[in-house]
Amino acid sequence: MGVFKIKGGNSLKGQIFPQGSKNESLQVLCASLLTSDKVRIKNIPKIGDVKCLIKIIKNLGVIVKKNGERDYTFQAKDINTEYLNTEKFRKHGKSIRGSIMIAGPLLTRLGKVYIPIPGGDRIGRRRLDAHLNGLKSLGGIIHYNNELKCFYLHSKNKLHGKYILMEEASITGTANIIMASTLAKGKTIIYNAACEPYIQQLCKMLNNMGAKIKGIGTNLLNITGVYELKGCIHTILPDMVEIGSWIGLAAITCSEICIKNVSWKNLGIIPNVFEKMGIKINRKQDDIYIPFQKFYKIKKLLNNAILTISDAPWPGLTPDLLSILTVVATQAEGCVLIHQKMFESRLFFIDNLIEMGAQIILCDPHRATVIGLNHKSYLRGSILNSPDIRAGISLLIAALSAKGTSIIKNIEQIERGYENIELRLQSIGANITRIE
Repeated sequence: MGVFKIKGGNSLKGQIFPQGSKNESLQVLCASLLTSDKVRIKNIPKIGDVKCLIKIIKNLGVIVKKNGERDYTFQAKDINTEYLNTEKFRKHGKSIRGSIMIAGPLLTRLGKVYIPIPGGDRIGRRRLDAHLNGLKSLGGIIHYNNELKCFYLHSKNKLHGKYILMEEASITGTANIIMASTLAKGKTIIYNAACEPYIQQLCKMLNNMGAKIKGIGTNLLNITGVYELKGCIHTILPDMVEIGSWIGLAAITCSEICIKNVSWKNLGIIPNVFEKMGIKINRKQDDIYIPFQKFYKIKKLLNNAILTISDAPWPGLTPDLLSILTVVATQAEGCVLIHQKMFESRLFFIDNLIEMGAQIILCDPHRATVIGLNHKSYLRGSILNSPDIRAGISLLIAALSAKGTSIIKNIEQIERGYENIELRLQSIGANITRIE
């Protein structure tokens, strides 16, 4: 297992092209299972989670053809359902949380599917209720095998449309129910659906395949089931979380970076939140330009109270960026309260930042107060361990801003979500080396 060796404290400069969206990729790859026709998907990121899901799809018997860099065609003509009941699948399925999203397509198309308890980031409890209750409402019958730690879902007849009020606006849960509904008999209404750009992209792709989905971009979706879906060509959006990561990196390292082709209209409030942190963000057509900025000052609320940054379902701030914002705040002028509402273990990486010299009070598992050092007292190099994707990239950003040398272990977690990260950092002047 490799490690990153980083000599921090240097300003960076250059252009970065964001990778395709990790979350969207996992959804649209699963959607290719809904048809026997060819589905061409462009801008697929070369990251660990996506590679794992493609491996699962191949083992299911899907024909996978590489057309070019990040450009693949998938054809799920003959699906090998026996693979789902093997130890090999259980191992692969437990590796990533995205594996749960094959449930909807296979249940609605073939009438049965095995699903292991999915893996992914260890950031607290991540319930499967939204997935299972939604599929059960559509007519799925669920059995749990405690010995194998997996679910067996099947249906006696074709799934049927239903009114579904989701208890939480789960992104992957919404995606699963949408995909299952496209081939269900009758009409499905999903209320309190997630409406992130990833979900909008999935719906647009499915409509291009012949689905009938209305209400795209809202939390109320109307889906009329069709008999079959056809193939399509789909291009994945740039990854909004990666874009936020580059903004944060530029700010804390006092760097001048241009992030190319970011799809501004799909970034929501992300630029605004970084601007509240005092970071200058310039729009140049569809690019983001971050100028060299020696200091940045956190804005206070209108009543002069300390700024609070918290996550929320779209169009609120994605929880995936709170770790990065926490690191950025350590070198700002001023204070900020970071409130992580959705996952109770995501702020525990802060212990690493405190060891590096950050001034942070971890109030409880969900809240942390960060007292900015304003680049007058720098973070110091340290030996760090990446616990999950977002905490991992946040520690990497902290190490690049720190004085001295840092070692980051368990970098496979970072590579699950960030493509060729050390090479791309090297291209803008970062002193980072991968050691096997």
